[in-house]
Amino acid sequence: MSGVSAVRRLLARARVHPVAYGLVLVLAAGLLTLAGPGGGTADAASACRGRPARTVSFATGELRLYRTRQYACALVLAKRPGAPRPMKVTLQPRGGRAAVVSGRWGRQAGPVTVHALNRCVRATASVSGRSTATGWILC
Repeated sequence: MSGVSAVRRLLARARVHPVAYGLVLVLAAGLLTLAGPGGGTADAASACRGRPARTVSFATGELRLYRTRQYACALVLAKRPGAPRPMKVTLQPRGGRAAVVSGRWGRQAGPVTVHALNRCVRATASVSGRSTATGWILC
């Protein structure tokens, strides 16, 4: 509530000059519009650019693939976010080297992006020792 009290203090000072008072009101309305209610439950935007191309679910997570005209992107999400666990995601364009991200995360591993203009890609993902793999896709 410190933001509300700051606006109240500014309004109290600005009442001396009507122009300053109007400016403070417009500024406060703009800030409240940008900030919004703050209690939304919408999903976060993806870390990958492009259109969702494929989603592969497996026992402990979900592999998500995205595609733009020139690039392919992959990330893996844990089914039950929580304590950090071993996660890995790889993405390989046909005829190219695989891009790999591995480590310990609680929710998501990746994104991994490769140049895939006019090329098929294959992806693998693992969460807590359980994994999935695609064949050559997005051709």
